[in-house]
Amino acid sequence: MEWVLAEALLSQSRDPRALLGALCQGEASAERVETLRFLLQRLEDEEARGGGGAGALPEAAREVAAGYLVPLLRSLRGRAAGGPDPGLQPRHRRRVLRAAGAALRSCARLAGGPQLAAALAEEALRDLLAGWRAPGAEAAVEVLAAVGPCLRPREDGPLLERVAGAAVALALGGGGDGDEAGPAEDAAALVAGRLLPVLVQCGGAALRAVWGGLAAPGTSPGSGRVEEKLLVLSALAEKLLPEPGGDRARSAREADPDARRCWRFWRTVQAGLGQADALTRKRARYLLQRAVEVSAELGTDCTCGSQEGNGPSLFWWSEKKKDELLKFWENYILIMETLEGNQIHVIKPVLPKLNNLFEYAVSEENGCWLFHPSWHMCIYKRMFESENKILTKEGVIHFLELYERKILPFSPEFSEFIIGPLMDALSESSLYSRSPGQPIGSCSPLGLKLQKFLVTYISLLPGDIKSNFLLKFIRKMTSRHWCAVPILFLSKALANVPKYKALGIDGLLALRDVIHCTMITHQILLRGAAQCYLLQTAMNLLDVEKVSLSDVSTFLMSLRQEESLGRGTSLWTELCDWLRVNESYFKPSLMCSSIGLHKTSLNAYVKSLIQEYVKSSAWETGENCFMPDWFEAKLVSLMVLLAVDVEGMKTQYSGKQRTENVLRIFLDPLLDVLMKFGTNAYMPLLKTDRCLQLLLKLLNTCRLKGSSAQDDEVFTVLQNFVMSTTESISEFILRRLTMNELNSVSDLDRCHLYLMVLTELINLHLKVGWKRGNPIWRVISLLKNASIQHLQETDSGRVSLFDSRFARVVSMAALRPWCVAITQKPELQLDSLHAGPLEKLPFLSSSASGEPHDQRSRAVMLIPSSVPAVLEESSSSQGWGKIVAQYIHDQWVCLSFLLKKYHTLIPSTESEILEPFLPAVQMPIRTLQSALEALTVLSSDQVLPVFHCLKVLVPKLLTSSESLCMESFDMAWKIISSLSNTQLIFWPNLKAFVQFVFDNKVLTIAAKIKGQAYFKIKEIMYKIIEMSAIKTGVFNTLISYCCQSWIVSASNVSQGSLSSAKNYSELILEACIFGTVFRRDQRLVQDVQTFIENLGHDCAANIVMENTKREDHYVRICAIKFLCLLDGSNMSHKLFMEDLAIKLLDKDEFVSKSKKRYYVNSLQHRVKNRIWQTLLVLFPRLDQNFLNGIIDRIFQAGFTNNQASIKYCIEWIIILILHKFPQFLPKFWNCFSYGEENLKTSICTFLAVLSHLDVVTQNIPEKKLILKQALIVVLQWCFNHNFSVRLYALVALKKLWTVCKVLSVEEFDALTPVIESSLHQVESMHGAGNAKKNWQRIQEHFFFATFHPLKDYCLETIFYILPRLSGLIEDEWITIDKFTRFTDVPLDAGFQWYLSQTQLSKLKPGDWSQQDIGTNLVEADNQAEWTDVQKKIIPWNNRVPDLDLELLFQDRAARLGKSISRLIVVASLIDKPTNLGGLCRTCEVFGASALVVGSLQCISDKQFQHLSVSAEQWLPLVEVKPPHLIDYLQQKKTEGYTIIGVEQTAKSLDLTQYCFPEKSLLLLGNEREGIPANLIQQLDVCVEIPQQGIIRSLNVHVSGALLIWEYTRQQLLSHGDAKP
Repeated sequence: MEWVLAEALLSQSRDPRALLGALCQGEASAERVETLRFLLQRLEDEEARGGGGAGALPEAAREVAAGYLVPLLRSLRGRAAGGPDPGLQPRHRRRVLRAAGAALRSCARLAGGPQLAAALAEEALRDLLAGWRAPGAEAAVEVLAAVGPCLRPREDGPLLERVAGAAVALALGGGGDGDEAGPAEDAAALVAGRLLPVLVQCGGAALRAVWGGLAAPGTSPGSGRVEEKLLVLSALAEKLLPEPGGDRARSAREADPDARRCWRFWRTVQAGLGQADALTRKRARYLLQRAVEVSAELGTDCTCGSQEGNGPSLFWWSEKKKDELLKFWENYILIMETLEGNQIHVIKPVLPKLNNLFEYAVSEENGCWLFHPSWHMCIYKRMFESENKILTKEGVIHFLELYERKILPFSPEFSEFIIGPLMDALSESSLYSRSPGQPIGSCSPLGLKLQKFLVTYISLLPGDIKSNFLLKFIRKMTSRHWCAVPILFLSKALANVPKYKALGIDGLLALRDVIHCTMITHQILLRGAAQCYLLQTAMNLLDVEKVSLSDVSTFLMSLRQEESLGRGTSLWTELCDWLRVNESYFKPSLMCSSIGLHKTSLNAYVKSLIQEYVKSSAWETGENCFMPDWFEAKLVSLMVLLAVDVEGMKTQYSGKQRTENVLRIFLDPLLDVLMKFGTNAYMPLLKTDRCLQLLLKLLNTCRLKGSSAQDDEVFTVLQNFVMSTTESISEFILRRLTMNELNSVSDLDRCHLYLMVLTELINLHLKVGWKRGNPIWRVISLLKNASIQHLQETDSGRVSLFDSRFARVVSMAALRPWCVAITQKPELQLDSLHAGPLEKLPFLSSSASGEPHDQRSRAVMLIPSSVPAVLEESSSSQGWGKIVAQYIHDQWVCLSFLLKKYHTLIPSTESEILEPFLPAVQMPIRTLQSALEALTVLSSDQVLPVFHCLKVLVPKLLTSSESLCMESFDMAWKIISSLSNTQLIFWPNLKAFVQFVFDNKVLTIAAKIKGQAYFKIKEIMYKIIEMSAIKTGVFNTLISYCCQSWIVSASNVSQGSLSSAKNYSELILEACIFGTVFRRDQRLVQDVQTFIENLGHDCAANIVMENTKREDHYVRICAIKFLCLLDGSNMSHKLFMEDLAIKLLDKDEFVSKSKKRYYVNSLQHRVKNRIWQTLLVLFPRLDQNFLNGIIDRIFQAGFTNNQASIKYCIEWIIILILHKFPQFLPKFWNCFSYGEENLKTSICTFLAVLSHLDVVTQNIPEKKLILKQALIVVLQWCFNHNFSVRLYALVALKKLWTVCKVLSVEEFDALTPVIESSLHQVESMHGAGNAKKNWQRIQEHFFFATFHPLKDYCLETIFYILPRLSGLIEDEWITIDKFTRFTDVPLDAGFQWYLSQTQLSKLKPGDWSQQDIGTNLVEADNQAEWTDVQKKIIPWNNRVPDLDLELLFQDRAARLGKSISRLIVVASLIDKPTNLGGLCRTCEVFGASALVVGSLQCISDKQFQHLSVSAEQWLPLVEVKPPHLIDYLQQKKTEGYTIIGVEQTAKSLDLTQYCFPEKSLLLLGNEREGIPANLIQQLDVCVEIPQQGIIRSLNVHVSGALLIWEYTRQQLLSHGDAKP
């Protein structure tokens, strides 16, 4: 068309100046400039042939360039690249620029000299150097691309070099000013696509300048943008790689760049292979592929220089090893291409080829790398960063298995890869999940492989590298916030590394930082186990000569002793042994050096540690100072006890005397100070604090974990030492607490310290035996009396309010240990039952004096009337609120003691007591009101004593003050629900809350009066159950307490009453069916916790931390064990169980109706399974009368469409019922009388019951009639049309006939031929088809071959064996060990029926209908290498996209560079997202130029995305709404497109006969209505697909796909024929 237009213009006039001048007039539209270009190109062709005007044409060309084109390009500079253009649209502006540039090139050639081209280039270069964001940069690129070929390589060489340098800088930097990605990408694409290819065509200096810019040191992948560099390299690949063959001289070829020899080129390619952008990866693969092809074609050796100076080259080629190299790179590129598919079923068969890459890469002769290992790391990095986590896991496991296949040579890159990408991948928790079929509690397969890999790899490292690698590895563990599971398995792997002196002080500090990282997680057991492993790592890898004992002790303090390092554990013993072996090798610490010790021993270090600790400095004499930190006390106590135990190891049979001597040597300085406490009134305050802190920490740390403290000599000796100082310490504490020496806010912590020491001393004396006249008791009595006296004096006003404010708080706190001591040992109470001094304290004096309601604020906090004045005066004191809260807390501790002691005196109403002598006890309503308001004042960590008081008060007041009690329920629940279950205070508060709300007395009274409290309690019950879904263990607390209280109440009443339990049977019901469906991450954490628990004593965390039994399983275990304790002969028990059974059946029917079909292991399946498990447990305690009322419901459940596990339970319970009560057999026979349509395959349930008829008739003397009836029923179903029904019937028939033959019943002779022939026919089936296999499998099925309904009746079968064999998820398997470990509810007398006594427990899971699942997969995995694998088609056409496409789509498809046809598919009439998604994928695969849709909103539809698999990102999409289709089709007609309709019409052509034009537009019709009549009129042709069947039409997506493929096929054939 262009040529015809130029010829037409020239035919009008042969004067080029006139023609050109005419075209240069008027508006500079895209069409005008393009016409000028056509004409100039035509004139240029004529000039080349010698037919142009000799003088006029050059002059005319110069005039056009100077007078029109250059001004035009300058006018287009006004807009910066990427900025707004107020004039032209971007598409038209690009067309003008492109056309003007091409016209300028023709002008430069026609001008007759190089001056014009050079001048234009200089001017454009100035604009280009101003940056991409500067005005004129885009025009400058076009000018330079146009005039570049006109420049002379030799004369204009410097200019070309400067242009090349600027172009490379612009392409690689994308503007270089930090602008947004869009303009930067445009710059790189335009320069790479337009300018650089022109420059490299100039050869010589320009080509070398371009290559120099690309290979410059400052543009390495680490410092530049890999995407831009690969874009440039792929665009210039043909020039930067040697040209095979050719006529150039060898010297000329050697002078040109060869990218293969540059290591920076290969680093860029490797970086591109691991990029997130798919197009960048594609360009990198193309460069690699092209380099390999060039090397093979050249046939010459080539080596790339090494970056490191040693080791294998990044790329090399040897003609002698051409076949091996081609094989290696062919496999390599195949793997990288396959990974692009991101589909594990395609990728997994290719992985064996990765093993071959390592075989090729390592020399068999000398064991060194032949190929640089970084190439292999690119593959793994791509797998690790895949969006598909399954692929990531496969990649990690494959990498960890490397050393199982082959010992690889050392490589620094390999180590860096482990510390970098591998550890980043290992941070993903989901990788550590168990494999299918792996038992619960097993170690993660990836965890095991990680451990084995790390041990092997570190063992093979050279000694000088090993230390550095381990230090980097550990530091990497501190570089991110790890989840609990990954950090645990990494720590476990490190702990198993063989002993080696690798780490110094830096490594110890790094390990400490890792321990701090473990503290982030809330999984206490997992972080405790991780700490244990990290300590073992330190012991294995520490070079003790580089660290001091001081460093070690500081490191040990980073461990939480309550989670990991407990005395008496195996870890403690291991640590002691390590200290014993290495104590003489530690580097001297500064402390020991200061006292003249040059050789460090543990004993000397500990002695100096204590001496330094108890020494008081001059600055420690101040009285008003804060209490010292506990850190130093913890450190000293830990090291003392470690040193004592180390000494015990040195002499295996050390006696108590030696232990006492060693401990006395260490503790003498401390004991000396403690003995002076009572006599030295001027001892520095901080010194006393530090000594008491150390005393407490010694006692706490010394207690053994996991065994009895009575057997511990060290604790016994320490206890004796402490008791010897009791009098001195207690006298000191008495003085400090009673002589007004504590008088500041900072002294509150000091008061707590004294009371903790006092409590510890009381406990020690209680343990060894309390004696009358004991000094501690004397001190406690004096402290109590002094505290009470002081409180009474402040109430009477005899003491200054300001002076007594803190003394009053101290006095109230001092009463707390006395109350605790009396509670623990009531016989210590010397007072009689009448009110003593404590009881006479006016706790409720204000409220008892009849104050109006609005003035109760003083009494609300249970503070005497004088205290608010003190509070008011001290309100500005910092920290005083904390003191007041502590005062209120201590008051409620004392009140709790009084209420428990005098609970019998609490009246149900206050009117009964006219003059109360114990207001807090005898005025319970006022006390309860005060408790409610105290709950609003106290923080959640101080409400526990208030809850204890409510437990005593609520049962007394529930009848008379129900609304007040309900208010207490609500307020307490509000506190509980606001807490997180990770807080330490949550569980004690929850337990106290449950104890007062669900107290058995409260439940009984609430159920009796049936008031609002009854429903409030049930409401709270359901809220607790609901909370358990997000806070595991909450329901456990409730059910455990209720079951224990009901057991106790039942045993205390002569008739074993369970009346309150019956009113709350919903609680037991919910407990029996309780269990949440966990997310994968939650299940993973539970699996790993179970694994740690199964390690037992091998992991110290299990010993240190008590198993809280908060798993969901224990809710059901508690309920089931409770049910097992019930006695069916007891009427109240019997009624309770019957009520529960009916509720269970109601629940089953409700679940069945809520969802007709449910999937295996869904929540509905699990709930129904739990229901029938509970009914199986209840069955032995249900009598015939009750069963008579529910037997129909049980039979009806058998007709429901049930999952396998439920089906087995129903069949089992029916067998048990018929065995125990044969009277129900007539009803059972009736089940076979239903219509066949109603029965369907559910009849299999009843046929399975018949297969166990021998058990059913076991106690029936006359079996003949029953057997005859069974045979008749079974024979009817042996000829059913359903294959499964026939199988069940035949297996039942076989078992029945066996029983009949044993009994030798003559009456059955008439049935013998029929039965024998039926059984013979099924047994003698020929072939190996499914029928014969299924017959064999059903006979081997556990329910028919092994299971015995009576012998297997036990808890283990019901809750573990049957769920396991029936395919239930492992979450539903409850081992019998959990029943025995749960001791909150005792075992019943018939414990022997807990365990299975048959072979059933030894069977493996495998239902007969699912037995062969996974066989082929296993066989597939075991293949060494597949003979053929899937390979997704990835086009290798990587030329830079043509930026002058007529269709300009602003998406990634425009940059892909793939081959695009001239086919447009119009799908605007299609409605369904699935059809549109499929069409989008088909169009992208076959390279359609565009897909037209009715609305672009469809691409956000999930169904569209599911079918398109991201094709919309690579295919231009155009939105044309249906009303605008006519205009759109007409426009395309004017552009030369043939409009083709896919429709059956009267004039439609057969698809097989139609030849598609290159510019074709396919119009697809609506799914239902096809193409409307008005649009058919716009069609050039209709094409129909020939059909052979009856159905009238195909799916619109299928129809479209057939036509798209036919178009593509024809175009491929035509292009193939056109090739020379």
